[in-house]
Amino acid sequence: MKYIHKIILGTMGLVVPLAGCDTDELHNLNVNPQAVNQIDLNYLFTASELGIASNGSAGDNRFIDWRTNIGMTAYAIQHLANAGGGIAPGDKYQDNFETASAPFEFTYNDQLKNIAEILKQTGPGGFAEGKYQNMRNAARIVRAFSFHRLTDFYGNVPYFEANQGMEGIFFPKYDKQSAIYADLLKELDEASTALSATNPDEGFAKADFIYEGDVAKWKRWGNSLMLRLAMRISNVAPELSKQYVTKAVAGGVFTSNADNVWVKMGTGPSQWINQNGISRAFYPGDGGQPSYLSKTLVDFLKGTNQNSVADDDPRLMILSGGIADWSAAEWKPINTDPLAQKGMPNGLDQSGLDALEGGPVDQAKTYSRINFLMLQLDDPYMIMNYGEVELLLAEALERGIGSGITGTAAEHYNAGVKASMQMYTPYDASLIVSDAQVATYLAAYPYGSAKGALPMIYEQLWVNKFFNWWEAWSDWRRTEYPQLTPVNYQGNVTNGTIPVRLKYPSTEAAGNQNYATGATKPDTYTTKVWWDGGTE
Repeated sequence: MKYIHKIILGTMGLVVPLAGCDTDELHNLNVNPQAVNQIDLNYLFTASELGIASNGSAGDNRFIDWRTNIGMTAYAIQHLANAGGGIAPGDKYQDNFETASAPFEFTYNDQLKNIAEILKQTGPGGFAEGKYQNMRNAARIVRAFSFHRLTDFYGNVPYFEANQGMEGIFFPKYDKQSAIYADLLKELDEASTALSATNPDEGFAKADFIYEGDVAKWKRWGNSLMLRLAMRISNVAPELSKQYVTKAVAGGVFTSNADNVWVKMGTGPSQWINQNGISRAFYPGDGGQPSYLSKTLVDFLKGTNQNSVADDDPRLMILSGGIADWSAAEWKPINTDPLAQKGMPNGLDQSGLDALEGGPVDQAKTYSRINFLMLQLDDPYMIMNYGEVELLLAEALERGIGSGITGTAAEHYNAGVKASMQMYTPYDASLIVSDAQVATYLAAYPYGSAKGALPMIYEQLWVNKFFNWWEAWSDWRRTEYPQLTPVNYQGNVTNGTIPVRLKYPSTEAAGNQNYATGATKPDTYTTKVWWDGGTE
């Protein structure tokens, strides 16, 4: 009551003197003295890092992974298979509006919104203009990562006018993917160059829980991401690709698994906050996705001799925890013999499995699952790794893209395979692949012998992107390797072809008048994006 009395008395006291107030005084009366006029940029930066792991706002940590990263891309790329349960349009090429909409809705409304505020406040006219320079440029790298993922999903998207509601742009125009990629490459080049250990820290090290303020590692990530984007457009913009491959190599890319981009996760404060979104989507007893490995992946990892472990990929029993029963909300290994591992065929329902196997199939006792050690709720979330970079360098050398790359394509390929096999210990210390195991595998499958060099590179990129299934999907769309066999489940919406993009949210189509003139059309799962050979 005392507080209310003060408000009443204060209001009465304003009645008479108003006539004598000047304009500034009148304006100040409309300012809430308790409102926040400066945002904690350190907090926003931490939130944006969580955002790229699909883990920003409450609920979206599992939503994007469950609906899209898993539900569409993991199945479409045939790393996983689903014969019923969960949302799995990628397994049978079906339509699902949540799967299609999730990245568009959450990316703009979460991490990109936070990053936009950081860039606004550290730019001209912002309250932190000239300050937080390392944070600003790290945020530009995170922004490039988020937008490249977004445009890879849909094609043309709002970019140059995006997240400018405070500037009065409520219906941002759509930009061509070619223009978006050109600007993303420029942004990565400028941001990576501008990062400097001599800049004031201003809380950056504490806010950054990816690299803890290590500017050298941020530079290497910016350049490595530049390499990825440059190679992605290599089929449609070869000169631009060569230019930025050269810049990335000159600037310095990842040099070991110590540079890998991991977003740290936790188990609290609730099941929706700070937990690994992939783990949460699969977690037993939580009504999530089934975790069966695809026959395509298991057969590849078991090698040319399916009845011997001599030429197995050592990742077989890292990615697979064996045949195991999760029905009781716990992991019960049934068979961890490498020779016994069996992947589930894609594109079948329960009756299809029964017909294939010649009788009723108990899925839990028949097919291999993702290793439970890699699905803990506080497991870190991998964003990008050194193995990918080495494989891209091998491809660039094989195709003559860019300059300044030292060594041979074979050396980079071997380094990429080794790094890819030895990068899983952050999930669990037991997930170790020795140098001897790597050497045995490389001896069994010498570079460019059993297959051509490029197909071998592309297949290794495919395996490398386990968990980053949206990226494996993008690599497959660009390279068409591995040579996957599509499924043709009854009622599919792609005429039996693997989906190559997502559809825009219906709310965007109805609510943004610029959709009609700027979006990638036709808005179907079979329309290719620009870098995949679609229209610009």
